[in-house]
Amino acid sequence: MRTAVLSAGSWGTTFAKILADRGGRVSLHTRRESLAHEINTGHTNTEYLPGVHLPGLITATTDHAEALSGAEMVVLSVPSQSLRENLVRWAPHLTPDSTIISLMKGVELGTLMRMSEVIAEVTGADPGRIVVVSGPNLAPEIAAGQPTATVVAGTDAARTQAVQDAITTDYFRPYTNNDVVGCELGGAVKNVIALAYGMVAGMGFGDNTKATLITRGLAETARLGAKLGADPLTFAGLAGLGDLVASCVSPIARNRAFGERLGRGESLEEVQAATRQVAEGVKSCRSVRDLARANGVEMPITEQVERVCHEGLDPRKGVAALMARDTKPE
Repeated sequence: MRTAVLSAGSWGTTFAKILADRGGRVSLHTRRESLAHEINTGHTNTEYLPGVHLPGLITATTDHAEALSGAEMVVLSVPSQSLRENLVRWAPHLTPDSTIISLMKGVELGTLMRMSEVIAEVTGADPGRIVVVSGPNLAPEIAAGQPTATVVAGTDAARTQAVQDAITTDYFRPYTNNDVVGCELGGAVKNVIALAYGMVAGMGFGDNTKATLITRGLAETARLGAKLGADPLTFAGLAGLGDLVASCVSPIARNRAFGERLGRGESLEEVQAATRQVAEGVKSCRSVRDLARANGVEMPITEQVERVCHEGLDPRKGVAALMARDTKPE
């Protein structure tokens, strides 16, 4: 099976490696000619995955039309807020009836659409063609061959199982699920909660505070999911609790690391200037908050993260506001 992966960041390159390790031929799109040359000649991507050898079945190109030509599966791995802009250029080159795989975790600003909804709107693809991959998937660990699991979610069972088969390796174990809404919301909201976790870690709070944040963060994720028709059990699984824990506790997780610097007193602008990779929660906290408000769902942690990131609130005041809320049953 021939697969196109767009693009060659840490997770996109890692996913290309998984596909190639399974025996698939992969065309990996990157905007930079220098990176394409490095991948094709040295079989490395030192900027994003230092020390990792990439299989020879991966071929990099800067031409998205070339990457997409004849691809039976198309993997999208770009920052969530740039998906629509990129898809407008890529959509005309999609092979008819190809399976479109989303690795992105976010809610689009303005439209409040999940990533699969953006894909369906821009490409015109039937939702059954779109499959979501989500779970505790920190790219550097997977690229190093450390064992992990993930969820492959889709409404077309045959396509979902085909993707599952294409990415099953001795270090990467995918489970199928038909709850696309729950899997996408779990991935989007965990970015926001991981920012909050980083903030409390940066402020020096201990494990009680951190455990409380994870637990209550999961509760507000599940409330939003229930309102939007997700299966509550999804949030107890890999795409819910699993992804949330990995993103909160790991020092290499982007959102946690970003939040930690905010918690130590750096401004949003200072952290952004010093951070090379995108922390999705910084933008998604606003769209997730708006999605919750539009559906009458209370998400207090998300509200405070948005205030810290976009209204200049001191993180300590955000914690105080959470602790001062009215008491009620769990």
